[in-house]
Amino acid sequence: MTIEIYPVKGIPEATEGDDVAEMVLGGLATSELTLHDGDVVVITHKLVSKAEGAVVELDDPGPDGHRYLVEEEAASILRRRDALVIAQTRHGFVCANAGVDRSNVGAGTAILLPRDPDASAHRARRRIEQALGVRIGVVVTDTFGRAWRRGLTDVAIGVSGIPAIVDYRGTTDTHGNELIVTEVAVVDEIAAAADLVMGKATGVPAAVVRGLQLERSETSRATDLVRPAAEDMFR
Repeated sequence: MTIEIYPVKGIPEATEGDDVAEMVLGGLATSELTLHDGDVVVITHKLVSKAEGAVVELDDPGPDGHRYLVEEEAASILRRRDALVIAQTRHGFVCANAGVDRSNVGAGTAILLPRDPDASAHRARRRIEQALGVRIGVVVTDTFGRAWRRGLTDVAIGVSGIPAIVDYRGTTDTHGNELIVTEVAVVDEIAAAADLVMGKATGVPAAVVRGLQLERSETSRATDLVRPAAEDMFR
């Protein structure tokens, strides 16, 4: 199996009220990309959040002016170290500053996670499928750190049309051993792979991942990836 990843260029800065699907369709046309059945369209949450109006003007433009938003967006605070807060969002995600971010947004403002990233992914998928007559998946991404490794990577916070997890439990490996605990977070792998062509400072908020052989799913959600607290050794 060969995987191909294409940046979707030419998508302008989003503002509240913009249609994410229409913006992606415009970028596909500009990039001369034709979607195929089975393709996965990956969209950064900042494009979605800006279009949905999840941008807040800060009263205090200083470096700590967004701290009150972290407290408001957090369902619970798990750790604090100086100005850094590790929180669980209302979606269930565990991340720095409850997803409140001041990068790739105008001075004196902060951007929040979408209220329901899975619903956002679903709306975009249905609009793109209807416009182009294809069957695709859509993944909405954000950049997270990881408890046990240095560095950041993109992960899925919204998914539609494809499974969030591929479950290999009960199958056997190449040596005939039964796999007991193997669940692959395939949408996180897709998110990280797509970020290789989107980057953090290139102004490319979407990508197309082609060549995956995934089953169709109408019920998967990115929250399927959230490990229950009772199983989480890092809490």
